[in-house]
Amino acid sequence: MPDISRRDFARLAGSCGAAALALPALPRFALAQASAKVVIVGGGAGGATVAHFLKIGAPELDVTLIETNPIYSSSFFSNLYLGGLRSLESLNHTYGGLARLGVKVVNDTAIDADTTKRVVKTRGGRSYHYDRLVLSPGIAVKYDSVKGYSAEVAHLMPHAYTTAAAGVRQLKRQLRAMRDGGVVVIVPPNNPYRCPPGPYERACMIAYYLKTRKPKSKLVILDPKRSFSQQAVITEAFATHYPDMIELNLSDEIDDFSVTSIDPRTGEISTKAGKRVRADVANIIPQQRAADIALRAGCTEGDWCPIRPENFASRKVKHVYVLGDAAIAADMPKSAFSANSQAKVVAADILADVTKQARSAPPYHNTCWSLLAPEDSVKIDAAFALDNGRLEPVNGFVSQPGESAELRKQNYQESLAWHGAILSDMFARAGAAPAPAPEQRKGE
Repeated sequence: MPDISRRDFARLAGSCGAAALALPALPRFALAQASAKVVIVGGGAGGATVAHFLKIGAPELDVTLIETNPIYSSSFFSNLYLGGLRSLESLNHTYGGLARLGVKVVNDTAIDADTTKRVVKTRGGRSYHYDRLVLSPGIAVKYDSVKGYSAEVAHLMPHAYTTAAAGVRQLKRQLRAMRDGGVVVIVPPNNPYRCPPGPYERACMIAYYLKTRKPKSKLVILDPKRSFSQQAVITEAFATHYPDMIELNLSDEIDDFSVTSIDPRTGEISTKAGKRVRADVANIIPQQRAADIALRAGCTEGDWCPIRPENFASRKVKHVYVLGDAAIAADMPKSAFSANSQAKVVAADILADVTKQARSAPPYHNTCWSLLAPEDSVKIDAAFALDNGRLEPVNGFVSQPGESAELRKQNYQESLAWHGAILSDMFARAGAAPAPAPEQRKGE
């Protein structure tokens, strides 16, 4: 992808945060359509944003958001919590702002969708009729994709890769309890998966935690892939910030570091290449797929959901949209920024559909930031345009090795501004939230 200038990046990605998340003017609902019902499943970066922007464009619209958890614990920025640079509380958010706008927030789990009768059913026994259904349910973990791993083993070797706070909290507890001189093992998944640079930002943040708290310790990465997102700048960070602390094992034709066995009692992990590592703390990140409700709604092909890129309507089921991590979006990665961008297109499309207004070309954008060390942040950025029925990246920017400390700090400030802006989009908050103080050390 060709690079874009810093000025263009600020214009496109919004170094002040809100600019990147702005939505084209939405049509206002006529009162005649006030009885239309939209049901949204999943209250993350995609679903919550759809709910918010539907109510902005159409206060009279009947919008129901079904989300299992009354408190949303964000995956984005959770690696900074593992590094000790954010508190766990800073990741947790409520839906009060959406409720005040008139969104019907239902804390329950959607377990089935009858797309013929247009009804969503919940575990609590309730049913919700819809004219349009939006699925933004996130991922389910394929435990059996890593030999020897399971939901039970995950209690001892957490993946910490969903929006549930329990996994990341458990991983942090294990890091705190580990002896100085212990071994941490990270097992990233094969493509595709949520947040392509996520496991390697996590490696940097765990390494930072070890460097500052347990400096005799070691981090081992067993990756079944040949390469990974942002590899050049991340491996540079390994050498610069964490020399002799991180052992990176990438697979090739000779050595395959796919895991062949896990012993949760001893912590021993073995690979196809014959490598054995005894982990004091193991972060096993399996393959992923669209969450169960997408499967039950009939929206999946294989693990993910095919969509129409002009509006993220399901290719499989009428009157249903699928966005965020669950969708097949070509080169647009599974990230919070992607879901947020897609959500605004979905909201505009629903409003245009009901009001019979003309549609405009969808604006899609994504930036993934990765924090390598305090105020040393890198990114990959692109807009996405329709090309022969496919979303293709245009005007991209990729961080490069050897960049100045000032530029990396600017990236970090951009990520903080984006964080505040996306929280405003999701939870109907005014203004960007400031970065919280780092986590306090407690008896370490």
